[in-house]
Amino acid sequence: MSRVYNFSAGPAVLPEEVLKEAADEMLDYRGTGMSVMEMSHRSKAYDTIIKEAEADLRELMNIPDNYKVLFLQGGASQQFAMIPMNLMKNRKAAYILTGQWAKKAYQEGKIYGEAIEVASSADKMFSYIPDCSDLDIPEDADYVYICENNTIYGTKFKTLPNTKGHTLVSDVSSCFLSEPVDVTKYGVIYGGVQKNVGPAGVVIVIIREDLITEDCLPGTPTMLKYKIHADEGSLYNTPPAYGIYICGKVFKWLKKQGGLDAMKEYNEKKAKVLYDFLDESKLFKGTVRKEDRSLMNVPFVTGNEELDTKFVKEAKEAGFENLKGHRSVGGMRASIYNAMPIEGVEKLVEFMKAFEEKNA
Repeated sequence: MSRVYNFSAGPAVLPEEVLKEAADEMLDYRGTGMSVMEMSHRSKAYDTIIKEAEADLRELMNIPDNYKVLFLQGGASQQFAMIPMNLMKNRKAAYILTGQWAKKAYQEGKIYGEAIEVASSADKMFSYIPDCSDLDIPEDADYVYICENNTIYGTKFKTLPNTKGHTLVSDVSSCFLSEPVDVTKYGVIYGGVQKNVGPAGVVIVIIREDLITEDCLPGTPTMLKYKIHADEGSLYNTPPAYGIYICGKVFKWLKKQGGLDAMKEYNEKKAKVLYDFLDESKLFKGTVRKEDRSLMNVPFVTGNEELDTKFVKEAKEAGFENLKGHRSVGGMRASIYNAMPIEGVEKLVEFMKAFEEKNA
């Protein structure tokens, strides 16, 4: 059996080199006589794994010493509640709605306080990023929340919002480690790893230390307090140990590729192949305003639902998996994360050209 080109939005493609290493270590991790799946999270071997993973991530992202790195469970969706529980001291926060996930976070925020919509692109089906240069943010808002890359709709903040001195909280799940970031511009930057970093089950939270306090909202469960996990080095309870181990391998793989500057250059090159074709095609059309296009998620349509369905079916038969768009928007979507080789994008474009010739 040969591997397919997997364009899934998540769980998504991982580097083959990482998968082969993990396979080689499955029965015996470096002389321990057991898999990482089986070993104690309190063991010396695992202590090395999680500490190396954090050190490599800090190096890749140039994370300052006054930020904690937490390896947690519950995915990005659990952070929708954990953030207001820990940060909403004044019971007020500003949200910028650019897609389903920002909207879900906003709705969750409403449970704990006054969540205020300060900008939105819902008027055009989230196909662009709104102007966030002069937002009407309440003085006493505890934070400003964004989803930086919108997986479903294929948009990306190219310029961060002007938060006017407020703490910026960003969900970077689908653009995590795809390009360099200035961590100091954020109070909290977090992402579920299943799109670009590792297997489902881990969420990485990078949080400035002054935001980690015991002063959480009344009724906040112990497991949802950042301070508990920060104090215990992400080992308060049994962590998603195997997932963190794979993340650690991906961090080392990224360093071998040349780090995040090199990944951005490669991702721009990959995306250009697909976007250039979409801009020239007479059949396929991209759905995002050009200046807001994501490097990671590329949605497109033919304008005919039957033809979209036919394309997805024939693409699957040709070895291109998971090109169907999210159920809420339809059409097609190619997620071209770090581990997707440029050859996969080139072959997809070849297939699209042939499909267009037959069906235009």
